[in-house]
Amino acid sequence: MSFDANAHREASLAGWEAAAPGWVRRQDAIRALGEPVSRWMLDAVALKPGDQVLELAAGLGETGMLAAELVGSAGGVIISDQADAMLDGARARAAELGISNVEFQVLGAEWIDLPLASVDAVLCRWGYMLLADPSAALGETRRVLRSEGRVALAVWDSVQNNPWALEPSLELIERGLSGPPAPGTPGPFALGDPERLRDLLAQAGFAEVDVQSLELEQRHPSFEVFWETTLDISHGFHDAVLSRPEAEIAEIRAGLASRLSPYTSSDGALAIPARTLVASATA
Repeated sequence: MSFDANAHREASLAGWEAAAPGWVRRQDAIRALGEPVSRWMLDAVALKPGDQVLELAAGLGETGMLAAELVGSAGGVIISDQADAMLDGARARAAELGISNVEFQVLGAEWIDLPLASVDAVLCRWGYMLLADPSAALGETRRVLRSEGRVALAVWDSVQNNPWALEPSLELIERGLSGPPAPGTPGPFALGDPERLRDLLAQAGFAEVDVQSLELEQRHPSFEVFWETTLDISHGFHDAVLSRPEAEIAEIRAGLASRLSPYTSSDGALAIPARTLVASATA
């Protein structure tokens, strides 16, 4: 079956609108996991006071809000996402922190509704790999960057290096509740090949491309917290699991707990390895 890009875009938007309340509930855990990645990205773009910054596929806007501190009142940050429900969570967080030099826009990364050469830096943490056409998105990213402007991004490394996602996926696949993603289709691990990521940036016209990997750790005080968090932030897992009878849900839960036993300490806490690719480049 051929890939239907427009169907993917429609389903992605609906999924993220539906997932937003769960992401707001779990924002502390998401922020803790992602902060080292955001810090790497901000170091890579070397922001100055007065810079104008765009965050794409921002979700709750954690990276953009950190950028807002660096550009100061003379600068500004556009925190954007395709899902307005995600931006509602970001707006609430910005109000809580008293951040005033940010604005929020519903934007699609494949067609960025901003003028040519209008920003000094673009940030995108865990977004490009989910798009129907990441090449188009990187081309648009370069278009809106000023000369010598920089992009910094993160995408997940291969699923084999991310057991926090691999083990739930295998549990569903082995039960016939989902299948492996078709080659070449969007998904969390679609850009997990460093060479492909390098090539995509170069093909979009970027120079000084730097791709690295960062080792992370997803920590939870108990399997129960991991289970509830996964249901909250993964709409695919949520829908596959909660569509089943109660007895089968209990079996899935027990099976996944067993799979994660190598990462579970004697007190029940989980420390699950994760690996992300990070990249930067100059327009």
